[in-house]
This record gives sequence, C-alpha cells and structure tokens, in this order.
Amino acid sequence: MKLDGSKDYSNRNKVFTGVDLHSDTNNNDHRTSKISVKELIVRRGQPFKLTLKLAQPFKPAFDQLTMTVATGDFPSEERGTMSRFGVPDKVRRSASAKAVWRAELQRSSSPETGILTLTITPPADSPVGEYKMSATLGEEERELANLSVLFNPWCPGDWVFLPDEEERKEYVMNEHGIIYKGVDNYIFPITWDYGQFEEDMVKICMKILDLNFKHKLDPADDVSARCNPIYVSRVITSMINTANSGGILKGNWGNDFRCGLPPTHWSSSYAILNNWYNSCFCSVKFGQCWVFAGVMCS
Repeated sequence: MKLDGSKDYSNRNKVFTGVDLHSDTNNNDHRTSKISVKELIVRRGQPFKLTLKLAQPFKPAFDQLTMTVATGDFPSEERGTMSRFGVPDKVRRSASAKAVWRAELQRSSSPETGILTLTITPPADSPVGEYKMSATLGEEERELANLSVLFNPWCPGDWVFLPDEEERKEYVMNEHGIIYKGVDNYIFPITWDYGQFEEDMVKICMKILDLNFKHKLDPADDVSARCNPIYVSRVITSMINTANSGGILKGNWGNDFRCGLPPTHWSSSYAILNNWYNSCFCSVKFGQCWVFAGVMCS
C-alpha cells in the first residue's frame, strides 16, 4: 500500500492490477483528515471515491463487478454487517439484507482501458467499525482495502445528525474544552484536551468496542447493534469504568493514590486512552467523575 492509499498488484496476469483509495481527498471530504490521510476513514451516509485498475476493458453490458464489505468476525447480510453490491447493480443479495451499500460508475472512468472510478456510499444506518473490502470480477476475487466507518453528524439520514454547523464545530471538531468540577457552592472550570484526532485514536476506540462484555457474550449481535448510537454510547459508558470488568479507568475517591496518579493529574483523554491501550488494556489509575466524563466525550 502506498502513502496515497493506492495499491499495486504484482501479478500482471490477473484482472485487478491496482486500486487507489484516494484516502487524502476522501478523508478531507469526510472531515477525518485530522485523524489520518493514509488510512481510509469515512462517515456513513456519505459517498467516497475509489479507482480500480484492470488489466482488461470493462464492459458493463457483459461484465459484473461485485464488491463486498464486511465488519466483525461473523459478517451477515441479515444483520447489516456484510453487504454485496456492484456495477451494474445486478448482485444477488439476501431478501432480508440490511444496510446495503451502493456503487456508481463515474463519468471520469475509462472502462475501455480498464480504469473504473467508483462512488461508493455506505448507508446512513450501517454499523460503525472497521471493514474489509474486496472485489470480484469473473473468476478472480481481490482484497481491496481496510477502512473505518464512523457516525456522520453532517448526514440528515444519520441518527446523530446535527443541523447546526456551529454545533458540529463545537461538539465534533473542537479538540479542547472546559469541564466543570467541584461540589455544592465550590464549582470551578478546568481545561481538557479531548484529543479525538490524535494518532491511533480510531483504533483505540474500536478496541474499546471489541472488549466490551456484550461483544464477548455475542459478538455477531454486538457488531450488528453498532448501527445504533444509543447502543454504542451505553457500551462506551460501561467500558470507561473498571468496575464493569476491563474498563479504562479505575475510580478512587480517597486520599491514597499510590500505584497510580491522582485524578487531578489528568487533563487529556489521549494520555489516558494511550496508556490503557499500550498497557495491554490494564485500567489506568486513577479517575473521578470529571475524568470519566472527559474520556467518554472523546
């Protein structure tokens, strides 16, 4: 994989000779370029561009390009964790398929020379998470890419849609903020770095989802339920606290902070999450209510 998201296939006797994910421009359009310009990170309900390079002409009247995306260890069309689609869209899929992706061939394509520029749209109700994408043409199937799909506050069809751009800037794009802490009549503000665009933050957040109790109990159902932001919020809330088995932070409301750091030490979610991730998911010591809240918001 090249830095621009393109991939070359060494065996030139094959149908697929390369793919360009346009990660830099796609991520910019999907407002994820602050996270990465190398890895493809898109938001559901919004199209992104992909260019396939073939070793032969593509004839839509005779050829069928079938693409597959899947997330989780038990992908299923019925659960919305796998989708089969293509160009032309004559793909056979389950009658009860949920969260069906779509692809359109763009005018900038050159089918006669084997250059296919596609616009691919994950539905606004697709489960968030890490996906594998592959393509089949004739007898050949090729893995194309790994990509991450996030919630989309800019998409009216997404449950998390925010119609006010100023609110999107404040609650989605703003990396710094104020948290109020204290008791009774003694309440004061502290600054907090949410760090949602720091390196590996998406990977860390996906790992939080995969380590939650419900995923261990029924991984297929858990991944399918990630289409619902209410469900995801509850899972994250549970995973913030170590009292719920395997959580990120261990609470301490006493005065003895040996073997850890006092809650007042923290001012950044990333420092906590990175510590948790790099310690093989050992709970970080210590947190109190405002620390839990800061990490939860990130």
